[in-house]
Amino acid sequence: MIRRHFHDLPAATRRAIADKAGPVHAARTTAGGLNSGIAAILDTDHGPVFVKGIPTDHPQAPAQCREAAINPHLPSACPRLYWHLETAGWDLLGYEVLPGRHADYTPGSPDLPLVAAALAELQEITAPADIPIKAAEQRWAAYAPPGTAAHFAGNTLLHTDLALHNVLVDARARIIDWAWPTRGAAWIDPAILILRLIEAGHTPAEADAFAHRFPSWHTAPPTATQAFATANAAAWREIAQTDAAPWKTAMARHATAFHAHLNAPPGNK
Repeated sequence: MIRRHFHDLPAATRRAIADKAGPVHAARTTAGGLNSGIAAILDTDHGPVFVKGIPTDHPQAPAQCREAAINPHLPSACPRLYWHLETAGWDLLGYEVLPGRHADYTPGSPDLPLVAAALAELQEITAPADIPIKAAEQRWAAYAPPGTAAHFAGNTLLHTDLALHNVLVDARARIIDWAWPTRGAAWIDPAILILRLIEAGHTPAEADAFAHRFPSWHTAPPTATQAFATANAAAWREIAQTDAAPWKTAMARHATAFHAHLNAPPGNK
């Protein structure tokens, strides 16, 4: 998506933002928010605010509206949404500005316990029944072995995209960018995190061991986790075949490696 700067927005849009956030003294476009038409930190009379937005006629606009609807249900490990507005052809969200940097998932990183604490907090959140979000058993059904997608069902609110650029770390870890909220079994987010740990240099066995600190993963039936590993590997292979960007190809390789790990005989894990 083409990234615009704050001052490229229509004058009516900038006035509407100022009405919500206060007079804007400076604006800095950020590198994050790759799915946003604008992503900027604004210096206002009321303090800093992070604004992300998308044209209202863009296919991803409904996803941003869903992100706004989800926010009041999120734990303190996630940023607070100040406001949501539509004006002059733009759908805009105004968030609190969080301190910190992107998480470091490499083996031995001091960020890992903080990331685990943030995810443990999220694991306790029930998906709101009144917001139309995808169910895990539907989202991965096309990739799961026949008859196994029902294992993915549950009522936990899942993030499902725990890449390091979606976790900010300062004194604590904060989970950001809720583009893919899903209702499903609680152990799915630890399964998602496992692939990102492998991406950062952990072996499949090390990543699996890390995930066992989450009760949901520790107690998940092997038939369920193996079915999800199969589905996730198939999904990543499809993504890499559609777009052979190096990181997507690598993720498909990591997903395949973890699938092999989970399906290996106990003595070989």
